[in-house]
Amino acid sequence: MPLPKSEMIWRNGQLIPWDSANIHVLSHVVSYGSSLFEGVRCYALPSGPAIFRLGEHMQRLLNSSKIYRMEVPFSRAELERAAIELVQANKMKHCYIRPIVLRGYNELGVDPRKCPIDTYMACWEWGKYLGNAADEGADVCISSWNRIAPNTLPAMAKAAGNYMNAQLIRMEAEINGYSEGIALDSRGYVSEGSGENIFVQWGGKLITPPLSSSVLPGITRDAVLTLCRDLGITVVEQDIPREMLYVADEAFFTGTAAEITPLRSVDRINVGNGKPGPITEQLRKEFFAIVEGRKADRHGWLTPVPVAPSVPVGAKA
Repeated sequence: MPLPKSEMIWRNGQLIPWDSANIHVLSHVVSYGSSLFEGVRCYALPSGPAIFRLGEHMQRLLNSSKIYRMEVPFSRAELERAAIELVQANKMKHCYIRPIVLRGYNELGVDPRKCPIDTYMACWEWGKYLGNAADEGADVCISSWNRIAPNTLPAMAKAAGNYMNAQLIRMEAEINGYSEGIALDSRGYVSEGSGENIFVQWGGKLITPPLSSSVLPGITRDAVLTLCRDLGITVVEQDIPREMLYVADEAFFTGTAAEITPLRSVDRINVGNGKPGPITEQLRKEFFAIVEGRKADRHGWLTPVPVAPSVPVGAKA
């Protein structure tokens, strides 16, 4: 399905038409994958659109950029304002927001430091990432591709280059008839999906892999840890052996795109009874009640997008 267009994209402080957001084929990012990005959801509340954990996403983008020595010429507050103005300018009620920091056109070589840093932000409508599996449960497999090993590529950075690994995981899974793949880390313990963190309910507690398992520090993952504390659900971060997925009572993915998606089976072995479990459903119910405005935003996760007059193309954001 082609990417749905919106009217404008934010580039280096200005709003420009969607089709004008182009880069040169010899930009450093094309040959060397030198970009960092985020995925942020904006939800349609009865009171109007609101962006989920906007500040945390922009801080992670800046953290990723710092790891790769890419100095972003915008503060967290400026990036937050840009996201709000972008949603306003495109008159979106609900959407997915994609901020990108990349190394542009100048020199071509492995050392990127003389290339300019460009910052873009786009938004468009995007539904359930895993389709019907989002409600019914996803059928997944253990991938033959491991996640990146420590001290090779920094897993804590949300870098485009890391997603070459993710592409292999996802393509292999879909070719073999699964919705998604789960990668193990370099030690053989469960890491994450191609673009999702994972939780497992086993032995009376909820377990998620630690960041040392080459796990991206997920914003939705953190939200679920917070909701577990609210709801009195015991949750720990510890290594998860592969076989625990086969005997778990419940398992689910978390992520901006995946939100909270139950797992129905792993390697064609049912997770529990093959249906979303009670802990998963409790967390999903609480999560969606907050992000859809049916419960109070008690943790301050939602940034309202005020209704604003049309912003002229090219106006300063």
